Amino acid sequence: MRSMDIAIIGGGAAGFFSAITCAIAMPQSRVTIFERGKSVLEKVRISGGGRCNVTHACFDAKTLVQYYPRGSRELLGPFMQFGPQQTIEWFQKRGVALKTEADGRMFPTTDNSQTIVDCLQKAAQQAGVTVRTHTRVEKIFLAADKKNFQLQVQGEAKSLSFSKVLIATGSNTAIWEMLQSLGHTIVPPVPSLFTFNIKDPRILDLMGIAAAHAQVRVPGTKLQSEGPLLITHWGMSGPGILRLSAWGARALEAHAYQFPLEVNWLGRLDAEAISDQLQQQKMEHAKKLIFARPLFELPARLWERLVTAAEIPDTLRWADLDKKRMQKLITQLSAGNFSVKGKSTFKEEFVTAGGVALNEVNFKTFESKKVPGLYLAGEVLDIDAITGGFNFQAAWTGAWIAGNAMAQALTQE
Repeated sequence: MRSMDIAIIGGGAAGFFSAITCAIAMPQSRVTIFERGKSVLEKVRISGGGRCNVTHACFDAKTLVQYYPRGSRELLGPFMQFGPQQTIEWFQKRGVALKTEADGRMFPTTDNSQTIVDCLQKAAQQAGVTVRTHTRVEKIFLAADKKNFQLQVQGEAKSLSFSKVLIATGSNTAIWEMLQSLGHTIVPPVPSLFTFNIKDPRILDLMGIAAAHAQVRVPGTKLQSEGPLLITHWGMSGPGILRLSAWGARALEAHAYQFPLEVNWLGRLDAEAISDQLQQQKMEHAKKLIFARPLFELPARLWERLVTAAEIPDTLRWADLDKKRMQKLITQLSAGNFSVKGKSTFKEEFVTAGGVALNEVNFKTFESKKVPGLYLAGEVLDIDAITGGFNFQAAWTGAWIAGNAMAQALTQE
């Protein structure tokens, strides 16, 4: 009988979830998590502003996969096995209740990510999982029998033998190089969630101001998105911008993050609908100053900047608004052109597009097609999503399936 030792490389969300799942499914197995850092679950701890956006309240797998720029086709089957509903039940069973916010994001009711960290650590301990921190795996190779794996750990003379290995290290260049040496193809990583650096008088010193329903697109491409848009110190952020950055990760990188951006501050209102409302305003409030009363529920300061950009003086009344200036205002509201000159990482929610090529993984088990007995979960794969709990859900799903698959494989040996 082969060894029942399981190595989990990476002490993050996917690593812990797979270790716990495998240890529960196969209690006689010996599961060890190897984490190169001084502590585990760090990304869980800092995510969601320290609240941990565990998952998203999207319970239809076909809808759920639409939030994944890379991995949507591959994740459909896995989400049908273990999706957000199963994630909620898993944590609930361990005493952690989740709540749903208006935008669908789900957090622990404590609003504290430590609740999730503690839950995972306790579950791992109860399942008999060994956790080794400050332990860097420097090399992975097949043993002479081609059935077991050897792990060379920094500072240890003898390599360690394992029957199965799961890699859940996230975006890790050294690990990707090891996987390449084992025959895997690595899709070059590029940032996926980032904000846009824009210097423009229309948004200067308006940090913190938001448009609730904006549409953004990159002219000359198919890239477009919609959602809240937040003005920041460095330019633009918010869900609408982040979604665009995720879907355009590779295209925008190819342009060195220098590209035009068209903004419709009013979302789905087109130029004709905007014109109709402005004409109505002109008729009903002819004597009032255009500056004085923001329309379309836009923040007052943003409205003033857009009116100024349309070359409308602050003393002009609606009655005196000519066709030329009216058209300029419509353009500023519905198709304002901005110049993006670089990007900024989105806080702690750093996500990359890239990783192990998806056609080299069996998504019924998350086992490598290149190296039998080697499993992969989380962001080490070329899978990523927009912000909102979707990246964590992909981690829980892949880890749960891989953990069970490893246990099942052991019972058959």
